This record gives sequence, structure tokens and C-alpha cells, in this order.
Amino acid sequence: MQDRLATFPREPLATLPTPLEHLPRLSEVAGTELWAKRDDLTGLALGGNKVRKLEFLLGAAKAEGCDTVVTFGALQSNHARQTAAACARSGLHCELVLTRAVPRGGDGPGGTSYDHGGNVLLDHLFGATVTVVENHDDAMTAAIAAVRERVAARGGRARWVPPGGSDAVGTLGYVAAGLELAGQLRALPRDPVAVVVAVSTGGTLAGLLTGLRGGGSDVPVLGVDVYRPAERTGPAVSDLLDGVAELLGTARPAADEVHLDDRYLGPGYGIPTEGMQEALDLAARSEGLLLDPVYSGKAMAALLAWGRSGRFGDDGPVVFLHTGGAPGLFAYPDVVGPPT
Repeated sequence: MQDRLATFPREPLATLPTPLEHLPRLSEVAGTELWAKRDDLTGLALGGNKVRKLEFLLGAAKAEGCDTVVTFGALQSNHARQTAAACARSGLHCELVLTRAVPRGGDGPGGTSYDHGGNVLLDHLFGATVTVVENHDDAMTAAIAAVRERVAARGGRARWVPPGGSDAVGTLGYVAAGLELAGQLRALPRDPVAVVVAVSTGGTLAGLLTGLRGGGSDVPVLGVDVYRPAERTGPAVSDLLDGVAELLGTARPAADEVHLDDRYLGPGYGIPTEGMQEALDLAARSEGLLLDPVYSGKAMAALLAWGRSGRFGDDGPVVFLHTGGAPGLFAYPDVVGPPT
């Protein structure tokens, strides 16, 4: 599988491999031995999991002669921030179309910090052209038309990247990550009983599962839905598994290997929950580890609940795949700031 991956164009962006670290104090709280795969330390633009996908996405864009990358996300999208930085490093134009998909900002929760701080501040700093639209189809259609006009007016050519970088090409980044992690797991004193990861658009889970199996690891991968209910996430993951298997010419993991749990999503994407807030506090105060309110915080909330319930027992460690997102903390001062 490694040889096949090497045939795809790839733009070097990430600091790899990322470490696999023991979290002894958080293990006590979780009731199980806990390790973290630190994909928050991928290096570019304060790190995060999307950098791995962008290596393949920008590699493809350059191979196709594109000078622009266009992508989409919510206003505080980690993927958008990392795309803007990747384009800056690679000498490409970046167009971001960001939606007000989360009921925050303005006079509501988060205020101006959500509208102008965190990831969106960095989007502008990296030189991206940022278009913010309301969360409905007409606004998105108009924004896309305007982007097409701008690219055409300067004689450019764009690579259009879906939210989260989750198409088959982007998912190759997490196939590579799964192979990397499989090698690290072999060095642990005991075989792990699970890998836990936040799931939104599905590319990280699909790629990770494919790469782990390609690397000889049969560890279960437990996905925590942070974007949509599992009934909608599951088909997206399945499609990506099919697409990656076709690209690589390999067998895809079985359908019953896709484990999704949406009980920790709460009221919706980007909306805080009590479990997430507790997870942020515990990780920071026990390990100096920064989680984020949207992805890793909710995934850690699930892991803590599972550990306390005895789900994992003492058969081996649990690995938490840390997807990053720390800049988002600054868009949630009402969640992570000092008591008022």
C-alpha cells in the first residue's frame, strides 16, 4: 500500500511522523490507559489533521496545472485555515467560501470573537480570499458563481475541494496516517483495544481505517460523530472507503468495521455540550493538552464516558487520535474563558 501511495502527487506540508504520546494523568481520569496520536502537531498553521489531506489535494492541484484552490466550511473551519496556509506555502491562490452554519457570533454566544477571531482571523492573515455567506443554497450558489468569475477573469484554473478535504484523493492522507500509526502501535507494550477519533465529513475515519488495515493492524476504530447524525455520516464514510479502494486497487474494509456514535454530538455541529467542556478542562489541567470545542473536545467526551463505564476494561490501551483545532478555542470565549 505504501508503494501505491507513492505514485500519487504529493505536496510536502506536514511535519511527520507525529508522535504517539502516553497520557498518564488523563488515563487516571478516563479509567483506562490512554495514548494520544498527536495530529495536532502536524506543524503547518498551528497543526491539525487536514494538513495530511492537503498534501495529496495540493499535489493533485499542481499536477493538473491549477493555480487556485477553492474550498468550503463553516466560519470557524479548521480545514479552511489549513487550506489557506497550505496555499500560501505552495504559491497558490486560495478562495474560501464560509457559511454561518453554527448559531454563534453577532450578539449571540461568542460575539465578535466567533465572527472575527480564531480560524477566520488566520484565514485572512494567510492571504485567502474569504467569502462569508448565510447557510442556505441561494447564497452558496451566488458565492460559487462569484468565485468562478474571479478565477476566470485572471485566466486561472481552480481545483475545487469539498468541505473537510474529504474526497478520495484527500482521504489518501489518512491512509498514509493509518500506515504510520500501525507501525507505532507495534511498538507499544500491549496491543491497543481501540482508536477513538472525531468524525465529520468522514475522510479521516475512512483513510485511517484503510491505512491501519493495510499496515496489518486490526484495532477497532471508534468514530464520534461531531457534525451529523450517524445515519448520514455512515453512507459518506462508505463512499469514501469505496473511492479510496478504487484509487489504490485494494480491498476495502468491511462495512461492519465502521463504528459511529452520535450520542455526543449534542444540539448540533459546533454547539457546546457539558461533556465537551469537561473534556477540555480535564485535558488542559491534567496534561497541558489543548482540545477544541468542535471536534476533539466532543470525541474526548465520548472516550471519557466509555472509559468510566468500563467499556474498555484493562485489556490494553486506548489511542485518541487528536485532530487539532486549537485556534477554535479563541472563538469560544464563553466556553473556555474565565468565569464571569
